[in-house]
Amino acid sequence: MPTSSTPVLYHNPRCSKSRGALELLRARGVEPTIVEYLKTPPSVNEVKSLIEKLGGDPSAILRTKEDVYGMLGLDSDSDSDEVAMAIAAHPVLLERPLLVVGDRARIGRPVEELLPLLEGWRSS
Repeated sequence: MPTSSTPVLYHNPRCSKSRGALELLRARGVEPTIVEYLKTPPSVNEVKSLIEKLGGDPSAILRTKEDVYGMLGLDSDSDSDEVAMAIAAHPVLLERPLLVVGDRARIGRPVEELLPLLEGWRSS
């Protein structure tokens, strides 16, 4: 369903994929609301909402190669509550770039994965 809400990009300016996602969006005339999640970590409830918008798989939102992932004992069977609390406390665990458009979200790896979210989207 098309939406007029402004896309939100969870962004780390030090990440080349995240910078590439922002460039891709801007090249298509989309100026997203940017959330620098390392400076402004999402709350537990915000992370749970992101998980739902990604399709409900908590492991999809995690950066598994971060040291803190192993230190916290997270794995592919970790539930939404565990993942949400971990990301809220350690935002480096949030996979990026992550684009939210309305009630849907996608991780841009590769960045072209974000494009389907923009189909039918129009800014108001």
